[in-house]
Amino acid sequence: MKKFIVLFFIMAIIINSISISGAYAYSYGDPNEEKIAEVHKQMLVKLDENPPNFASAQKLFETVKEEIDMHMGPEPAKIVLQNMKDKDKKATIENMEKLLVLNIARRLTSIEKNFSEYDTSKRLLAKGFATYNALSAKVEAENPEIDKKIQEDFDQALEALGNPGLFGVGKKEPDIEAFKQNKDDILNSLKKEFNMKSLEVGHFSENATESETGIQKKDWTDISNIRNWIPIVIIVGVLIAVIIFVIRRRSK
Repeated sequence: MKKFIVLFFIMAIIINSISISGAYAYSYGDPNEEKIAEVHKQMLVKLDENPPNFASAQKLFETVKEEIDMHMGPEPAKIVLQNMKDKDKKATIENMEKLLVLNIARRLTSIEKNFSEYDTSKRLLAKGFATYNALSAKVEAENPEIDKKIQEDFDQALEALGNPGLFGVGKKEPDIEAFKQNKDDILNSLKKEFNMKSLEVGHFSENATESETGIQKKDWTDISNIRNWIPIVIIVGVLIAVIIFVIRRRSK
């Protein structure tokens, strides 16, 4: 009986570890890449063709549309798709850039709301910085000092997250006030650089609707999404089968 109890707890720990590691993979993926930013880069290549390849650019954009709608509401994607339908290269690029700024704001705001979660905050900051990397060349070309300041603000924001250290060694206390200041500096610089009146979804474009649009946020913790239960159900099923097999074998 004691061996059975020990086996049960070991399996429970395994399930918990697998579900947590799977959760991070689902939520964030590669911490140094942001899919929306990568798609933006690929779209620029298609739009720089002669004539601009709007069909291919749209196919690329549609791979991230669901994520954009989920986190930023439907208005930004609707505007970009309309720009491509109108074959307006300039508007497409400008509104994609604004969308990336919104994505940076989303990442930094999420950090502030969950500031005590160091690992998550560090991943989100890396995502935000990866997004800015897709905009950096344009900012640097137009205003090198602003680009340098934003880069420094990201570095300082990382410092502000602190460091839990390893068993207390190298521990550095987080500084949320310093982070807020860096966040505000980054977003204010981007808002001015890309001529955005506000970083709220309803103000995405001067032509966009002014109605309030709720920013939805769904991730692996959304228990209403059946897809998030499938891996756990499979694992539990396998473990139950193993336990039954072991019990029957011992009873013989």
